[in-house]
Amino acid sequence: MEDKILRKLFLGFIQIHILHHAMEHPIYGAWMQEELQEHGYEISSGTLYPILHSMEKDELLLKEKRNVEGRIRKYYTATSKGEEVFNQARAKAYELFKEIK
Repeated sequence: MEDKILRKLFLGFIQIHILHHAMEHPIYGAWMQEELQEHGYEISSGTLYPILHSMEKDELLLKEKRNVEGRIRKYYTATSKGEEVFNQARAKAYELFKEIK
């Protein structure tokens, strides 16, 4: 049960992390999965890709298909709405972390 609760909380952190990197440069799923794992998030492709699609649907990310070595890879960049949401989330997270540290 605790794993389920933590997983639910971490999904918000994961989305913030995705927006952070998508603001810096275009990202793709496999790269983002490795990046998240480096930070201790064990996330499967079956979890990550629906998050990316949902964020695209919410107009936080913009998808661009590129041909990479003969295969189509989907790259995501943050939209202006995504940047705005990220900045608001970062401010709220900062306030929260100051209080709970």
